[in-house]
Amino acid sequence: MLVRYLVKDDEKQAEKAFTYIKRISSSGELLFISSIVLCELVWVLESAYEYKRTDIADVLEKILMIKQFEIDSKDVVRQAVRDYRNGRGDIADYLIGRINHVKGCDKTATFDHSLKNSAFFSVLD
Repeated sequence: MLVRYLVKDDEKQAEKAFTYIKRISSSGELLFISSIVLCELVWVLESAYEYKRTDIADVLEKILMIKQFEIDSKDVVRQAVRDYRNGRGDIADYLIGRINHVKGCDKTATFDHSLKNSAFFSVLD
């Protein structure tokens, strides 16, 4: 739904998504967005629409600011978006690193060399 709402590539579905979001927000309810949904959103924007990392980070930051959206672990997501904007790894990786850190993990082990400059990962060679 978020993809249709943001990209508007399918006019009918985009209108339905817009109407739904508007109706729920007008009622005073919040729309919950899990961090997994945000990972999926990033994946679709990267792979299907070839959005640039900076543009995706901008979109995520705007989503985080919309008061009608309740984001799962909002502060952690905000930090992961910053990591994603400045790094080379995937948003899911940065979320994993940040969540693990909050849970007491100093470093998360990985083979992903794109994370070698992240303070939250130990890259195994």
